[in-house]
This record gives sequence, structure tokens and C-alpha cells, in this order.
Amino acid sequence: MISKWSKERGVELPKPVVDDDADRVYLKSLLEKMSSSLSDQKEAAKELRLLTKRTPSFRALFSDSTDAIPQLVNPLSPGRANTHPDLQEDLITTIFNLSIHENNKQLIAENPLVIPLLVESVGSGNIETRRNAAAALFSLSSLDSNKLVIGKSGALIPLIGLLEEGHPPAMKDAALAIFNLCLVLENRVRAVQEGAVRVILKKIMDCILVDELLATLAILTSQQEAVQEMGLLGAVPCLLDIIRESGSERSKENCAAILHKICLNDRTKWPAVMEEEKANATLSILAEHGTSRAKRKANGILKILTRAASITHTL
Repeated sequence: MISKWSKERGVELPKPVVDDDADRVYLKSLLEKMSSSLSDQKEAAKELRLLTKRTPSFRALFSDSTDAIPQLVNPLSPGRANTHPDLQEDLITTIFNLSIHENNKQLIAENPLVIPLLVESVGSGNIETRRNAAAALFSLSSLDSNKLVIGKSGALIPLIGLLEEGHPPAMKDAALAIFNLCLVLENRVRAVQEGAVRVILKKIMDCILVDELLATLAILTSQQEAVQEMGLLGAVPCLLDIIRESGSERSKENCAAILHKICLNDRTKWPAVMEEEKANATLSILAEHGTSRAKRKANGILKILTRAASITHTL
């Protein structure tokens, strides 16, 4: 997922590292400028952004020094990160570039300033800064230990906000970060509390990032509160429409999984599902032609409907 996404963003992935003393010396000189005048900081930040994007071996140099990350973020004050928006953009984007290198992921997250700065920058800054801050959180969250740290930092609130606002490229990065974070149970609880279900379902209904967001919604069904909210917000007709109309097997599978949870949780939704089945045999078709998981979930829903029909008939 990360390599596909990096390619889309034009970020070079690591090749064998070339250890170059000249690069080390140059990196040191650039980082020293981070404690210098504002114009020096801005100039060095632009150069670091460029080098960390184009040169994987330059990214690797950061993992050799414990001082490099603190020096890099030195110009950004927590709570006032967007004082100089161009400097903020270049430094946040540099952190994103660095986060692609596997050995940097833990190093970056362990610095007590970086994740709070990224979280702040998802919520405040120009759209490129906000997008790249979300992208950095997505990249860092590929480590399970980082998922917990990022979740505890309050990242889900601005990420959900960025998704809701609707800037197309930024939405995708926010959606991917939310998905990754929700692979951890305690972040699912947080996401539901922070209103993720409403925002995600609205985007799906508007046909935006349907594949990605259905995957997140399916994960959130482990939370009873989320399942109830989906039912109240009109998820059932939307899910049935996607199963019937979509060409994406992944989307159909996740819809069936979500619908199965809703049917187990709320019998008031059974009549709508029965009507759809009578009219279009939507679930029967999926039970025959879907992926193995989709077949399993569709059959599970059909069993619920069969039991419901026999109970009604008996009554």
C-alpha cells in the first residue's frame, strides 16, 4: 500500500544506501542553519525537502544521528507551527519524505515534538502542509507501536476534519491515515467518539473514496456504537445499492460485512433488506458470485432473513 501510494506522490523509494561523507557534511551544514536566521532556515528547509524527496540515501542519513530530527523541527514552535507557512510546509514535507525510510519511522515518532507538530499541521497550515502532515502520519502508522502513539496524540480529530472538508488529494491521505490507525482497537473507539462514522458514511454516499472508506467502516463495525450509528444514518439502502451496482469486489465484500453486522444488531432493518432481496436477489447473487468472504457474509444475512420470515409466518 505504501509503495503504491509513494509512487503516486513521486517519492523515490529506497535503493541500496550509498554512504557518502560529502552528504553527511552537507546535511550537517543544512541542519545547523535551522538554528540560524529565518532566511537561512527557509533556504535550508527548501533544500532538505528536495534532497529527501529525490535521494533515498540522503533520507537514510537521518537514522544515523539522534540530533538530526530535533534540529530539523527546531524552527517550528508547538502551538505556533504555522507562523511562517512556507517554512512549515517545507519542514512538514521533509518529515513526510523521511518517514518513507523504514529505519526513520520509530526515530521520528520517538521525538516528543514531531507527532504533536504533525497533528497540529493537519489542522492548521496551507492545504499542501495539511495533506503532507496527514501523509506523514499514514506513513509512520505502518508501525504498530506508532499507531498507539499517534492515536493518543489526538490525531484522529484533525484527520476526520480534513476528510470532511473535501480537498481531493488531502482527503485520500487523511482516509489512509484513519484506516491505518483504526487497525488498533483503542483507535477505533476514539474514531467512533470523534464522529468518524458520520463523516465516512457521508463521503461514501457522495461516491467519494468508496473502496478505501468502506474498508474503514468495516473495521469500525467491531464497535457496537458504530453499528447502531450506521443504521440510524441510513447505511442500509446505501450498502445495498453498492452491492447491486458496484464493479468493485472489494467494495461489495465490505458492504456485505457491514450489512451482516447491522442485521445482527438491529432487526428493524430486516424489512428493507428483505424488500431488496425480493426485488433484485442482490444478496443471493453475491452469495453465488462474490469473493469467499462476501459469499460467507451474504449467506449469513440470507440465513437471518430466512429465520425472520419463518418467525413472521409462524406468528
